[in-house]
Amino acid sequence: MSDEPIALEDRAQDGAKLFSPSAGRNKRVVAETLAELLTRNAGVLELGSGTGEHGAALGELRADVVWQYSDPDAASRASQAAWAREGWPAPLDIDLRVAEWWAELSPVDAIFSANMIHIAPIEALMGLVKGAEALTDTVILYGPFLFGDHSAPSNLEFDVSLRRRDPRWGVRQWEDVKHIFGSAGFNADQPRPMPSNNHFVRFHRS
Repeated sequence: MSDEPIALEDRAQDGAKLFSPSAGRNKRVVAETLAELLTRNAGVLELGSGTGEHGAALGELRADVVWQYSDPDAASRASQAAWAREGWPAPLDIDLRVAEWWAELSPVDAIFSANMIHIAPIEALMGLVKGAEALTDTVILYGPFLFGDHSAPSNLEFDVSLRRRDPRWGVRQWEDVKHIFGSAGFNADQPRPMPSNNHFVRFHRS
């Protein structure tokens, strides 16, 4: 991911803090849903944390959660550090395409990633799943998905535009993502519809 654009949108900046227009629109509903899904005192590793606004919004609702930001982009990590609550660890430099990126990390209660797998090559998703096998029993994803003939027209259009930018990108078919996680021993909850044709999906192992 380090050789692709880090964001599809222009970001405002105040000091080290970056502001994502899309995160500004969805961070509240994302935080509210995460607050419901995460266990008490959960330690969460966020992959591809971007500006850091999702973690910051969750921290306002769930002070018990310890949030570990990560991103391959240095400016994004600086923004995450500026958004972090007191006591949170420093953001990590993680590229999911690097072999055994998880090797030095301790297990976590959950892994979370928002709006990442469609603007990265499929290798990033595969790396996420391999790391999850080593680190956690719960993975939560947020973003757009395709559902075969029942896909939202806007997500089909978005998929075309992404593939024009980079043929390795694209909105992922839900059944494909479900199969990849299932092959690693993760069961999938029913996708939860969210605004703007996004979904929350949770994968878990017994």
